[in-house]
Amino acid sequence: MELIRKYFDGLSPEQITHFERLEDLYKDWNLKINVVSRKDIDELYLRHVLHSLGIAKVQKFNPGAHILDVGTGGGFPGIPMAILFPEVSFHLVDSIGKKMKVVEEVVEGLGLQNVNTTNDRVENIDGHYDFIISRAVAAMPTFVRWTKGKIAKKSTHELKNGILYLKGGDLAEELADYQTAKIYNLTDYFEEDFFETKKVVHLPLKYKG
Repeated sequence: MELIRKYFDGLSPEQITHFERLEDLYKDWNLKINVVSRKDIDELYLRHVLHSLGIAKVQKFNPGAHILDVGTGGGFPGIPMAILFPEVSFHLVDSIGKKMKVVEEVVEGLGLQNVNTTNDRVENIDGHYDFIISRAVAAMPTFVRWTKGKIAKKSTHELKNGILYLKGGDLAEELADYQTAKIYNLTDYFEEDFFETKKVVHLPLKYKG
């Protein structure tokens, strides 16, 4: 938890409590349904929580924004981001039922009122969102295809509406066809070695009615 406070000051008592409770909730549920590796559960705040919050270093979400988390897995990046932005609506989607079970239980355990969950493929989700967030669930061309037509028309943030994608490694080939994509290195925000190859990719997408 100190790792989160190191990079995010001004957290409310409720936010601090929520972040502190994440570890116990995930450790408890991970014993029943394995969604996080043993190594990662021991470094939950570094490898999952802080990594998820890297998106917030690139773009802070405005109150009233709508965010779609695709392939949320155990709830990352959606749940940490929902704690950080309590006035923003988050829709967490994953096609794997057991993972969504953990997400639903963690959301309920924390009492988060700004999170909706759906166990389905993202192609079947209706709605328009300011940003679509995710952690490396597919190559960018595939991800763009999955999320086609889900971007809101009105853009109210510093960055244009589109995808905010947590990725690692060399992305040159994967992003070759996306000239408007911008890469943000997480080493510019976090000093831990874990983030040496970690990035946030912003890909603006146009509304398609």
